[in-house]
Amino acid sequence: MLGFLKQPVVVSAEINVNLVALTVMGLVNRLWALSYPQAVVFDEVYYGQFVSLYMKRIFFVDDSGPPFGHMLLAFGGYLGGFDGNFLWNRIGAEYSMNVPVWSLRLLPAVTGALCVPLAYQILVELHFSHCAAFGAALLILFENSLITQSRLMLLESVLIFFILLAILSYLKFYNLQKCSPFTAGWWFWLLLTGVACSCAVGVKYMGLFTYMLLLAIAGVHSWHLIGDQTLSNVSVLCHLLARGLALVVIPVAMYLSFFYVHLTLLYRSGPHDQIMSSAFQASLEGGLARITQGQPLEVAYGSQITLRNVLGKPMPCWLHSHKNTYPIRYENGRGSSHQQQVTCYPFKDVNNWWIVKDPGMQQLVVSNPPRPVRHGHIVQLVHGITTRYLNTHDVAAPLSPHSQEISCYIDYNISMPTQNLWRVEIVNRESDTDVWKTILSEVRFVHVNTSAVLKLSGASLPEWGYRQLEIIGEKLSKGYHQSKLWNVEEHRYGKSQEQKEREVELHSPTQADMSKNLSFMARFTELQWKILTLKNEDTEHKYSSSPLDWITMDTNIAYWFHSISGAQIHLIGNVLTWASANVATLVYVCLFVWYLLRRRRNICDIPEDTWRRWVSAGGLCVGGWAVNYLPFFMMEKTLFLYHYLPALTFQILLIPAVLQHLTDHLCRSQLPKNAFSALIVAWFSSIYLVYRTFSPLTYGEPTLSAAELRALRWKDSWDILIRKH
Repeated sequence: MLGFLKQPVVVSAEINVNLVALTVMGLVNRLWALSYPQAVVFDEVYYGQFVSLYMKRIFFVDDSGPPFGHMLLAFGGYLGGFDGNFLWNRIGAEYSMNVPVWSLRLLPAVTGALCVPLAYQILVELHFSHCAAFGAALLILFENSLITQSRLMLLESVLIFFILLAILSYLKFYNLQKCSPFTAGWWFWLLLTGVACSCAVGVKYMGLFTYMLLLAIAGVHSWHLIGDQTLSNVSVLCHLLARGLALVVIPVAMYLSFFYVHLTLLYRSGPHDQIMSSAFQASLEGGLARITQGQPLEVAYGSQITLRNVLGKPMPCWLHSHKNTYPIRYENGRGSSHQQQVTCYPFKDVNNWWIVKDPGMQQLVVSNPPRPVRHGHIVQLVHGITTRYLNTHDVAAPLSPHSQEISCYIDYNISMPTQNLWRVEIVNRESDTDVWKTILSEVRFVHVNTSAVLKLSGASLPEWGYRQLEIIGEKLSKGYHQSKLWNVEEHRYGKSQEQKEREVELHSPTQADMSKNLSFMARFTELQWKILTLKNEDTEHKYSSSPLDWITMDTNIAYWFHSISGAQIHLIGNVLTWASANVATLVYVCLFVWYLLRRRRNICDIPEDTWRRWVSAGGLCVGGWAVNYLPFFMMEKTLFLYHYLPALTFQILLIPAVLQHLTDHLCRSQLPKNAFSALIVAWFSSIYLVYRTFSPLTYGEPTLSAAELRALRWKDSWDILIRKH
């Protein structure tokens, strides 16, 4: 029974020394003096604000992309014990003692370091030599721009890590497919491909480009599987289902989970609440949830309400009126009704309150029991402070002459009758008998006499309208554009019939309980839509650039400058690597077209397995470069050099593949091979020398003199900062 103890237990393991050495070199290269400088560097001022909000559990919206990358940076702050108390207000601001700089920069640095062994493994899985794979890793290791980007609290290195991990995982899965499908390793690499793709997209939407590329490659491989006559129909179906699960279902589920965690963590009201819907705001702790806590759910005749426009553009605003009237004549000579102005006001104000009145009754209080307003009911909206009725008529709006003016009616005895009946249409109703609900119902107000719809035009009125936003009645209105939709935000049941008492009521805070939180999917949908549609005002940045500037690196970015010592950090690449990457891409495309044309004539210059490897390398490397670069030509956003780094990484992977191909198949005899190998060694040495030359601008130290800085300005378009004495 105990016989197994007679022999020692032996565990053997294979260690790839190349991988270990590359990993160690990558970590040393990226982690050395990581806390330097102890100051805010470039976009750390941007990401740091979000980290602080995570630490304080305060909700925010970032239109640059999904929340996974921000959460990873915040996790570094959490591990370092960061309390979120730092004012991220300017680049170069010195970090206070409570900011764990090393911890905040750790994750980008580690992921940047791991890109080095990943590059090695990708070339190996593409069936290139270990020498070529080692060369690819060294090119990543000594690329100054990748080092700079990974040593700061930025997300590009994290994005590139997940992109490379997805590529490697798919290659390992595909290679296992040939010999051992549906094994544990096969499932592991297939599932890891989907996980890495979702993480890449979750960090930045740029990850979607590589995800689409992998889906296209997987689609081609699946098409070949379908045509494989050696596989049964059941087997083919299982293969397709496995790929659908791993490459579509799991990435979608993980993407949703990123938002779930994000919304779970950020449960407090914050600076970006105002751009969200009233229902979303009410689901957050504090803010609107505090204001509306306990308010009645169903709007009734006699209810006192504020109406918020659902669109929220150009800014969130509420239906508003005040005692001032429209000017008798506008600057262009057109006349108005000279009645009381109705606008959309972007601030909380007592003049935002309206009373829902039954046209058949005079009372302005809620009866007992309350009579709820339903879809299709006719109401009058009475302005709470001035007691004038919301009205529209056949008079042109002040800034939108093709639409009707909206006013509060004043009887001037000039044969202009009141037209103040409005039909309530609940757009998101479940049935035609739905009750108008606080916060939850999105309502359209249709004028009974003219069929005009109450709408926010978005234009700012002149000085006579206090620059508030114009409200119009749009005729022949079709569809349910958000500018025509309103929801009740604050709500109370009116109790005072007398105007004096009612004014006191209107000035008092609401006491309500809007405890009906939105479902996760409703909040996710709204937040996702805001991220995709919210546009900051793009202003020309000093270091913005065009995609054409990136290929030749005619631009750089000064990330940090020390005003006293003159030390500085720049996003600037290894010039020789960038030039070599462009040459390698051009050589690959020319050779590929040449081989393709020759094969069309049944002339095979290279063996079949070499051709397949050549095509695979191009599909991933050239395809990865193209999908991560060309879309920027169609983008209108402000672009920077760092947007090119994922595309550059794919180009770098192509360089050793092209060099090996030239060595193996174009150098026929030993002498040219030896000469070419010597050139490659000299070229690698030059790349290392360029890396060392620009390392003071990569790491920020040692400090260089003015003459040394001028010597580093290899291109006239580079902006190297030289301190003036």
